[in-house]
Amino acid sequence: MAILEILHYPDPRLRKKSEPIPAVTEEVSQFAQDMLETMYSFHGIGLAAPQVDRRIRMLVADCRPKDEAGSRYHLEDATDLEKNVQQPLVLINPEIVKKEGETTYDEGCLSIPSYYETVKRFEYIEVEAFNEKGEKILVKTDGLLAICIQHEIDHLDGKLFIDRLSTIKANRLKAKIKKFGYPDEQDDESEE
Repeated sequence: MAILEILHYPDPRLRKKSEPIPAVTEEVSQFAQDMLETMYSFHGIGLAAPQVDRRIRMLVADCRPKDEAGSRYHLEDATDLEKNVQQPLVLINPEIVKKEGETTYDEGCLSIPSYYETVKRFEYIEVEAFNEKGEKILVKTDGLLAICIQHEIDHLDGKLFIDRLSTIKANRLKAKIKKFGYPDEQDDESEE
């Protein structure tokens, strides 16, 4: 397995739409494992292939609530629907086939590290996809997992969570990023 490089906004590669995966091969399954390892190493709960410079329709997610040390999972904090979904989750060619309700959440993104904004999403979704074994699956969920899947599917379509903000909020966030950059960039500059 390998830790992959995560692209950061405003990298134009994040804006490209991803292509469907024609077949789930051993290489695709291995890439899914690399994505999971990368997501965990950056303490994320979701990661889409475009974020690691692959224009394919695949995402990984693991929203199981963890303790403060990040090691144990507390399923009592998850919704009943989330508890029924085996995680970590690999979704290949995901498509939302049903969506209901409305919710908001302070979203962050591994491609926009350390910045968070409140985003409106559907409260409940059903997603058809293939897993890393090539099996067709249907995921029915709500809670953080539903928010995460919607966020990652946006990446597959070349969208970022800032695109779901009002123009004023989006421009304010873009200006902060332009002025202050990202934490790792600031750390790199101070070491030189």
